Amino acid sequence: MRPHQQCFAWLRAVIAPHLSAHLGAPGKSRAFAWALTFAVLGAGVSPLKAYTVYVTNEKDNTVSIIDSSKLEVVKTIKVGQRPRGITLSKDQKWLLICTSDDNTVQVWDTETLTFVKTLPSGPDPELFILHPAGNRLYIANEDDNIITVVDVAESTVLAEIAVGVEPEGLGISPDGGLLVATSETTNMAHFIDTATHTIIDNVLVDSRPRVAEFTPDGSQVWVSAEIGGKVSVIDPKSRKILAKIAFEIPGVTADAIQPVGVRISRNGKLAFVALGPANRVAVIDTATFKVEKYLLVGQRVWQLAFTPDDKLLFTTNGTSNDVSVIDVEKLRVLRSIRVGRYPWGVVVAGH
Repeated sequence: MRPHQQCFAWLRAVIAPHLSAHLGAPGKSRAFAWALTFAVLGAGVSPLKAYTVYVTNEKDNTVSIIDSSKLEVVKTIKVGQRPRGITLSKDQKWLLICTSDDNTVQVWDTETLTFVKTLPSGPDPELFILHPAGNRLYIANEDDNIITVVDVAESTVLAEIAVGVEPEGLGISPDGGLLVATSETTNMAHFIDTATHTIIDNVLVDSRPRVAEFTPDGSQVWVSAEIGGKVSVIDPKSRKILAKIAFEIPGVTADAIQPVGVRISRNGKLAFVALGPANRVAVIDTATFKVEKYLLVGQRVWQLAFTPDDKLLFTTNGTSNDVSVIDVEKLRVLRSIRVGRYPWGVVVAGH
């Protein structure tokens, strides 16, 4: 039962009988009681918050749009070729999509769902991240071994930063001062000063690092290694590895456990790691670095995104062509939602 349905049932069971008892005659009093009940319902009870979830479908060249309150696809739009990374502008008026095979980043209007423009991205953009200030976009260019820095408003390239071979994941500190880029073949996390666009340190991690994610307080950055099968937790000040988190799932071979997407709850207490062909999301206590639970999701889970209230977590499941919805408080999977072919990236808009 949804929250607004529960509120309705509560009003019917509790408020209406009390009003009827105080108002006397059954016929008129019941009618008046119901009128007041509906007035209370309309004035004081909010329905479940509806957020908009955007999912890139790599094989269909589309984006599926999901209503988080209905948990169903409400619209699908055709975009560029091989869409992967996806994010929103700071004001959420624009949807930004890495269209990898077009070698561009597409910008779409979130209200009209119409194409706005392309941004120069360098070849094969796969993942990107927006500076907290909202205008600089950092794009990983796997083929050229660079990070392209783009002015979103002006559609111009501000800088190109040379990094290791096959850059992939990008994470940025909450204050925007530090960018972390992972390079898949060099097996490094590169720490970059965003003011000078220079690398200040390189940290060797496990094989094929994919995603870098800062904790909300900026005290740690978590780096997943797909082939290495571990997550490295790094202190961004000292650039020392604080912990390495490994995963063991009964009945699943070690080579199938491939950490990719990482998301950390807003309160910083739990980390969620997508484990690829293991078809699981690991739930990790960030204080102890211990895995608390494995959640069974769809096949070949890639990326993750919270709703703004942290109540739901959406996962993209590449080979089952669906999205799993996780109840964050109860740590259980609510349902799967069918989307396009090979869903990859996901972002959630708050309204």
